[in-house]
Amino acid sequence: MGTIELIIFVILYIVIPFVGFAKLFEKAGQPGWQGYIPVYNAYVIIKLTGKPKWWIILMLIPAINILAIIGLTIDLLKSFGKFSLRDWAAGILLPFIYLIKWGNDKETKYLGPSQTPEFKEKYSKQLKKSSSREWTEAIVFAVLAATIIRTFFIEAYVIPSGSMESTLLVGDYLFVSKMNYGPRLPMTPLSFPFAQNTMPLIGTKSYSDLIKFPYYRLPGFENVKKGDVVVFNFPMQSDSPWYRPIDKEDNYIKRCQGAPGDTLSIVNARVYVNGKAMPNPPQGQPAFSVHTDGTQLNPQSPVLTDLHATMTGQSSPSDYEMIMTRQAAATLKSTSYIKSVTEYFQPKGRFDKDIFPADPTLPWNVDNYGPIIIPKAGMTIKLDSSNFLIYRRTIQVYENNKLELQGNDILINGKKTNTYTFKQNYYWMMGDNRHNSEDSRFWGFVPEDHIVGKALFIWMSTDSAGSFLNSIRWNRLFKGIH
Repeated sequence: MGTIELIIFVILYIVIPFVGFAKLFEKAGQPGWQGYIPVYNAYVIIKLTGKPKWWIILMLIPAINILAIIGLTIDLLKSFGKFSLRDWAAGILLPFIYLIKWGNDKETKYLGPSQTPEFKEKYSKQLKKSSSREWTEAIVFAVLAATIIRTFFIEAYVIPSGSMESTLLVGDYLFVSKMNYGPRLPMTPLSFPFAQNTMPLIGTKSYSDLIKFPYYRLPGFENVKKGDVVVFNFPMQSDSPWYRPIDKEDNYIKRCQGAPGDTLSIVNARVYVNGKAMPNPPQGQPAFSVHTDGTQLNPQSPVLTDLHATMTGQSSPSDYEMIMTRQAAATLKSTSYIKSVTEYFQPKGRFDKDIFPADPTLPWNVDNYGPIIIPKAGMTIKLDSSNFLIYRRTIQVYENNKLELQGNDILINGKKTNTYTFKQNYYWMMGDNRHNSEDSRFWGFVPEDHIVGKALFIWMSTDSAGSFLNSIRWNRLFKGIH
């Protein structure tokens, strides 16, 4: 999401609702300024609704906090006399309108903590339901509201690996916009809420494929562009051994480096599109050869940890291989016992069997690759022995055709042909941490129907070391992604 959309989102769903909280707090006899402080305003809501104070812990647990916030908001609305499902939906989905409206409405008054027995007895006619039914409805509504938000507007996502470092760190929690590229409608509707493909703890399948819907995407603000940081379903799970529905494949996050119809190549780790050099990722981490004066380097030394440099190998007592940003390399080079820091590339022509399409006649590797043409919807290509392996998976798996090679003849759905016209757009995705990323260089194109959304901003970031509160990276909170 661009800067303008990010500003709009923050204003609508963070700034304006805080103004509404402040107004409602004043109606309840609390200082209005408390409504503007994140987390603390949740504590005040807990107090005003009569919820147990330990609910504040739920505000800090990713994924759980979304349901907790919805539940707290519903309880707050009850405390101000809003008992209908219509009011709850308005307060959850359109808080930037209704919280302000009710905060300035003279007829809206604070009635007391809605979770106390006294409140429930006093307003039993308005509630008109048992405690168990009230809890059930609240939970069902919270799940439905969260599902609607997650499907059509925005979804939380956590960075599990270092493939995007230093742009995104392990432990970064993101919001991913579904609106930018258009929300993709569910293709496998019978599934357990918030579980991607397996059930938590027990590990069984979290969905049923008895009902399947075809791919359809609602209109969005923009198309996927080169340079966007994109979340998508991992296309290698479309067939054996997984055979997962598209929307139940694992979520991956990479940067788009090639758009439909582009010709892409990689020369000494630099991406070229249509013959033009693409900008290097601003926080990308190339590989470097580091030569010392004989001083032994410890991977855990403060010098390396402060620079977020990762040691990947050592060829002699004074020669090391590391992954780090170019800024970190420049800083390390100025250290007294470092003799040289040189960016390292796998040489052109060296064949890597793990690199797509794993064909010795195409001696490609992670640093020197291509050129390769990225398929575009409606584009017709001539098929021959030189590109059959490149486009075989796309034609067979992603576009559901029977593809055979009989001698020198290519058969698609039983008919001999030497051309193919693509049905959808495809993209080339790569991690910013180029030497520690399994991306399109390893498994090829990402189909358009696999696109989930555009990374928006980091709302929470934690380091695995230390306790939860002590491990929060405060400088990364609400940081935009570029």
